[in-house]
Amino acid sequence: MSLTAEKQKKIWRIIDIINWGEKYFRSKGFENPKQEIEWLLCDLLNYKRIDLYIEFEKTIPGSELNQLKGWVNRRRTREPLQYITGRTQFYGYPFKVSPDVLIPRPETERVVDVVLHTIGNITKPKILEVGSGSGCIAVSIGAEKRDAYILSVDVSEPAINQARKNADLNATTNVDFIVLDFLNELPEGQFDLLVSNPPYIPLNEIGTTMPEIHKHEPKMALTDNRDGLIFYQRFAEVVKELIKPGGWVIMEVGLGDHPTKAMEIFQSRKYKNLELITDFNGDERVLKIQI
Repeated sequence: MSLTAEKQKKIWRIIDIINWGEKYFRSKGFENPKQEIEWLLCDLLNYKRIDLYIEFEKTIPGSELNQLKGWVNRRRTREPLQYITGRTQFYGYPFKVSPDVLIPRPETERVVDVVLHTIGNITKPKILEVGSGSGCIAVSIGAEKRDAYILSVDVSEPAINQARKNADLNATTNVDFIVLDFLNELPEGQFDLLVSNPPYIPLNEIGTTMPEIHKHEPKMALTDNRDGLIFYQRFAEVVKELIKPGGWVIMEVGLGDHPTKAMEIFQSRKYKNLELITDFNGDERVLKIQI
């Protein structure tokens, strides 16, 4: 029985939609069917999950049912929830997202933690970010460390436009975004720290990712079209030009043997002060290097 047909015949309460949605998403093979409909309802109503059950008898008007119907149809194709609703949260801040940018990941919050800890005692630090995406890293750092200046670069103009919107959304005036192809050019100036979550999925592994990722997220933000190490090689070549002596490079790295391979690139170029830092799952996901 479809939501479309039924909505003409009955009044839909929140609990009715949850029950219907759980059955529907289960029938489509979703791993957490109840969570799927809860997430959509929370965004539709601007609720927290607990609100759904406090207000479970609240009825949903036709206009919102129509919007929910559209969202359910899009989610059925494995389009990420964040693209459907156009928003997400990262490091406690709101971000607008579109298919032009990678969806901010919880594990990337660990990168922000490491950056903030590293620059905590530095007055007016200058930070370079490579790979702006949605702006989640640069904006979060800028919001947490108001005396910092962050220059964030990305090869994608649509991504830069999205990042600027998120800087405005979070009232961060200490972040600048510019279009720049870091693999072929460098920004001017010297910085205390470089931070990056570069494309690191090897091209031959893209197809093994979830359909939400390889069918919907921007390929250029996922892979370097080679072995997932191109940006780390570039960083190893140029960071001594960009980072002041004693400064840092902080990068997200992938899973499996990727962290070791990334670290070996820097070791082969005689970088000495290297550290792999674990995320909250115990996986080594952040490579920190002092210049």
